[in-house]
Amino acid sequence: MVTEITISDAERKMLSEAGYGDPAINYYLEKKYMGYIEDADKISQKIGSCGDIMKVYLKIDENHIINDARYEITGCAGAIAAAMVTVDLVKGKTIDEALKINDGDIFKVLENIPEKKHHCIQLAVKTMHKGLKEYKTEKIL
Repeated sequence: MVTEITISDAERKMLSEAGYGDPAINYYLEKKYMGYIEDADKISQKIGSCGDIMKVYLKIDENHIINDARYEITGCAGAIAAAMVTVDLVKGKTIDEALKINDGDIFKVLENIPEKKHHCIQLAVKTMHKGLKEYKTEKIL
């Protein structure tokens, strides 16, 4: 007997078996902040120790509030999930508030990702912080 399953069901099962928590899996599958912002106020990029590449696009208003952010990523499920959470945590915050977000904040939202993927969280946070600091240096100071 053949059982039909969707791709997302198969991915969900594989990621769960690999040690990803449900929130991490949902962020990876939804990818709601993947892409770019055509008229971004700042674009910044980092390459992780594993070779994953993250590019962040920021849209920031005159009051230094982050209105939108998007990531382009060549990387694994951990990198994508971590980046998507990072956007959720910075949207609507000032630059200074967003710069206080750390790896632990991301991990709490994801609930669990494999230990070998913890560097993905660091890359997402470092990429966001790099973009915010560059924006702050170029536009505010």
